[in-house]
Amino acid sequence: MSTRTFLVHGLLAGLLAGVAAFVVAYTVGEPQIDKAIALEEAASATAADHEHSDGAAAHSHDDEDAVVSRSTQSTLGLATGTLGLGVVLGGFTGLLAAVGLGRLGGLRPAASTALVALLAAVSFSVVPFLKYPATPPAVGSGETIDSRTAVYFGFLTISVVGVLAAVSVARRAARRWTGVPGVLAGAATYVVVVAVAAVAFPKIDELGDFPASILWDFRVSSLLTLLAMWAVIGAALTALVDRTWRQQSALQAKRELAASL
Repeated sequence: MSTRTFLVHGLLAGLLAGVAAFVVAYTVGEPQIDKAIALEEAASATAADHEHSDGAAAHSHDDEDAVVSRSTQSTLGLATGTLGLGVVLGGFTGLLAAVGLGRLGGLRPAASTALVALLAAVSFSVVPFLKYPATPPAVGSGETIDSRTAVYFGFLTISVVGVLAAVSVARRAARRWTGVPGVLAGAATYVVVVAVAAVAFPKIDELGDFPASILWDFRVSSLLTLLAMWAVIGAALTALVDRTWRQQSALQAKRELAASL
């Protein structure tokens, strides 16, 4: 199987994953964003009343909404974002699966692909989310957005490097002992790396008096969206790779049989 085959399968799986993520985000995530925006607007209105403003703040928010309406953001904008992200992640996972083929013990292409997708999901999305979970629009200061973004991507980078180191350790340990100790050694390596990074990286707490229930529901919906995307990427990519491998294996068997006659 060629790298191009893995890439095409990954792009297709990512497209399907983007659709699934859109459905989840639209049904369970957008209502929480609407609640957060409503709180933000109510707080702005209250502050404006206390300061006896002439309504300029409210007018400014309306102007922002006029550029890209909320309905467009929650439909076309959301679909564009999830589909684009899905295709990128799917294609990248496909390439990683191609690189990992034959390098993860004696796993067949389908099992190797599934393992690569799982490691990518854990290191790229799930673990960084646990350290720095998503926050609604009304949470966080605009003055710290650059520093918060830098810290998040710094931790994400260490998480990805950690899983690469874990795979390397697991391969070496498996050659020296057996498969199970190798897997345990790799898992322990990753846990140690991310645990040290989680302690070393700063804690971000800009929640203020934001309602805990809405924050919880928003973060749960965000995590569900991520899990839906990665679940579809992993399942679809594995199924496509397995089908192609079986077709190519059957064709190769027919050729060998024909050559032996």
